[in-house]
Amino acid sequence: MRSLAELKQEVVALGTFVKLIRAAESVSTDVHKEIGEAGLSISQFGILEALYHLGPMYQKDIGRKILKSAGNITMVIDNLEKQKLVVRRRSSKDRRFYQVSLTDKGETLIGAIFPPHSRRIKNRMSVLTIDEQKMLGGLLKKLGQHRD
Repeated sequence: MRSLAELKQEVVALGTFVKLIRAAESVSTDVHKEIGEAGLSISQFGILEALYHLGPMYQKDIGRKILKSAGNITMVIDNLEKQKLVVRRRSSKDRRFYQVSLTDKGETLIGAIFPPHSRRIKNRMSVLTIDEQKMLGGLLKKLGQHRD
């Protein structure tokens, strides 16, 4: 049988988890609204943003960067390629790998939608002071790295 202290700890943990999920969904919905209006999924936007800031990357590296599986990345890149936003080229060093880069059309699109997206995030986060944002970032990193 669990002690009163364990039950209280569980109630606090569950309440904190619910607040975390609600806050994440609220912020995500708000800041990603215009991504959908641009005709992109969040995964497509993530790939375009990674390529925009980091330059051409191998598919497997993109998957690690935006936390998506290899199969999912292939499908998302296929769709971006159909829209002529990215191009895939086989690596000259190892033909098993594809390097993905932005097309001019892709660079123009992400160049237009990223700055307002970044400002929406800044504005949404401004409810917290810079110190609170840093503290929250540290706490979330700690939470994300913990494994039972």
